[in-house]
Amino acid sequence: SWKKSMSGNGDGRRDREMERQPPNLQGPSSQNPPCSNLDFNIYATKKSAAQSMLDVALLMANSFQLKIILSAGPKFNFYIPLIVLLAISITLQVVVGLLLIFIAKSNLNIDGKHVKLDRMNNAATIFVFLTVVVNIFITALGFQNDRAVVEASQRQGARSGT
Repeated sequence: SWKKSMSGNGDGRRDREMERQPPNLQGPSSQNPPCSNLDFNIYATKKSAAQSMLDVALLMANSFQLKIILSAGPKFNFYIPLIVLLAISITLQVVVGLLLIFIAKSNLNIDGKHVKLDRMNNAATIFVFLTVVVNIFITALGFQNDRAVVEASQRQGARSGT
């Protein structure tokens, strides 16, 4: 039987122990958590750093898009809407960056700060979602087929030597 194969020496002690204790289907016991040596401050700092790097990449892309639109001038089809959307996106990214800095600098081991940090994390998540939505509209209004943007981009490339 499977019980004999589970008992190392066949004397039945382990069999009786298994019969008395039901298997733990919920994972390890709370007395010995698997992540007892995990420092949540280090985890939060690394997570915030990774999010911040993505935020910086999107900020750079939006800044470049804004530069191209401003170079193209008012003759671009969606000049004003794109400037407004890019300004909103950049502002949201700065707010998210600041929230991530405050979250990373906070000590997660202090129980009194958990509610405040949870609210800050939720706010950052909402702002990231709004940034994604705004950037979807920026992409939908597009840069690819507008002659003014292509000309401005070519002028920008000639100035930088590419």
